[in-house]
Amino acid sequence: MIAMFMPGPAEVVLLAVMVGVLVFPFWKIASKAGFPGWISLAVLVPLLNIGLLFFLALAPWPALQQSERDEMRDD
Repeated sequence: MIAMFMPGPAEVVLLAVMVGVLVFPFWKIASKAGFPGWISLAVLVPLLNIGLLFFLALAPWPALQQSERDEMRDD
């Protein structure tokens, strides 16, 4: 007979902490870069998390483009 694994409270809390430690920093980075924070949930999906890293590293950040436009208007 196959025993089913039911996570206890300790495992659920540990999983929630691990998810928070992964998602929270990416949420802040995406928000500061000018992207929607919810894209940080891609960190939880294997292979998509690597894609998110490359996207954040290589995509033009809307927040930087906006600040550059603001600086050009002030001059």
